[in-house]
Amino acid sequence: MGRILLIVAAVIAALMLLGPLVGFALTLLKWGLVIGAAVLGVMFLSKLLKRT
Repeated sequence: MGRILLIVAAVIAALMLLGPLVGFALTLLKWGLVIGAAVLGVMFLSKLLKRT
């Protein structure tokens, strides 16, 4: 019984520690996608303007 409670406590502690790390990783991914989309937009506009 004690071992089961210890495993449950370890899982809960791991989830509490992983929550902010996962949120931080998703925030970095979101900003990476935003910056990537902006760079692609600028590249597309510059190619479009060079043609004319």
